[in-house]
Amino acid sequence: MAQPALETAVNEQFFTQLSDIVGAENWLGSRDELLVYECDGYVVEKRMPDVVVFPTSTEQVAGIVRLCNEFDVPFLPRGAGTSLAGGTLAMGGGVMICLTRMKQIVEVNLRDRYAVVEAGVVNVHLTQHLKGTGFHYAPDPSSQGACTIGGNVATNSGGPHTLKYGVTVNHVIGLEVVLPDGTVTQLGGPCEEPPGYDLTGLFVGSEGTFGLVTKTWVRLTRDPVAYRTMLGVFQTVREATEAISAIIGAGIIPAALEMMDQGIVVGLEEAFHFGFPLDAGAVLLIEVDGLEVAVDEEAGRIIELCTQKGAREVRMANSPEERALLWKSRKQAFGVIGRLAPSYCTQDGVVPRTKLPEILEFITEVGERHDLRILNVFHAGDGNIHPILLFDERDEAQIKRVIAAGDEILSKCIELGGSVTGEHGIGVEKINFMNQLFDEADLDVMTDLRIVFNPEGRCSPHKMLPTAGACGMEHIEKVKPGRRAAL
Repeated sequence: MAQPALETAVNEQFFTQLSDIVGAENWLGSRDELLVYECDGYVVEKRMPDVVVFPTSTEQVAGIVRLCNEFDVPFLPRGAGTSLAGGTLAMGGGVMICLTRMKQIVEVNLRDRYAVVEAGVVNVHLTQHLKGTGFHYAPDPSSQGACTIGGNVATNSGGPHTLKYGVTVNHVIGLEVVLPDGTVTQLGGPCEEPPGYDLTGLFVGSEGTFGLVTKTWVRLTRDPVAYRTMLGVFQTVREATEAISAIIGAGIIPAALEMMDQGIVVGLEEAFHFGFPLDAGAVLLIEVDGLEVAVDEEAGRIIELCTQKGAREVRMANSPEERALLWKSRKQAFGVIGRLAPSYCTQDGVVPRTKLPEILEFITEVGERHDLRILNVFHAGDGNIHPILLFDERDEAQIKRVIAAGDEILSKCIELGGSVTGEHGIGVEKINFMNQLFDEADLDVMTDLRIVFNPEGRCSPHKMLPTAGACGMEHIEKVKPGRRAAL
């Protein structure tokens, strides 16, 4: 096994012990191998870890963490690398603990409506495993075919069906975690609403800064009896967003309400030939589910509202195959971007639904001002926008324009009463916005909380909070002056 260039006598001892824990064949240290792990889905910023290690059990994860503590080395977890905010960047180097080989579905209990899965289980693999049981796992991020449930827990991921069914935290009832000192503990479990503090809910969305999730107890949801899936075709984006507000304003909560603008529609049609109208300014993918007697009435009312707001047509999926094709179009939306540009950056902001026309017009202005092509595909029902900024990362000037444009869009989300993230997390990309969202007292409380779980600051340093270095490093330096965290 090739060892990192930083090798010293101390490091040699570290790597020997690491090999004892996971085997010499289960970690990477040469530069060419590590290049694969220099970034996640947020390609604007890159940092290379010193080591990537692939444990296959909770015991191995705990052993790696204890070894990192012994040698004062920073570490962080990684799943499939689909994070879009730099959540898995090794900002301080150190050890990246890749959990993708922990992919067992440990238990499915239909009577008590839960499943137990390891952190590296791909989201869609659980969906496929449950087919035919009458139950499903509701959170379905757009990267469902690749992202892991451990990564979903880290960022509290959403997805198209978030509008009705909620985000990851609403479907996680227990966690097995390795804390930053190497202790293994269980939070929550198969019993609903355990007494005491909701540490499970606290851990979900902590972006790896409280420790590493190795196993998750997830709630299973009964499959709806019936679906009605529609595609609304609109001449303009404004008409589509006005239809969204009208649907929600009428008291209808669809299972999903997604919008794709013309740029995405054209890309999808050129790639997959779904039969989309190329001259449409935007399309809405709308789904209602529930009892057979209710869905027809809701679908009829939605068609009426869309027509009132200017829809040229509203197509209804007339078979499970047609429904699957419509959802394939939405899930493949990001996949077509590779045909349109060498690189892209996806932002993740939230605004009140009534502000969607305003933020989308602003996004268009930003694209024109920075000479960037920006496409839009997003969870319109809950105001969670995902503008996609196309660029070429080989051009430094374009990278600077992308960063500036993204910052302007997120600042506008805050101005409109929203937030800078709905499901991608803060990671490293959005740390600078935390001071805009929270005052000093709020950030102090968050930092104190992080120090409770992660007092040495070795676990996922330089993430989420705008503190000096890692989690509360200013405080830690006072306690332990001159602390070093590098191999």
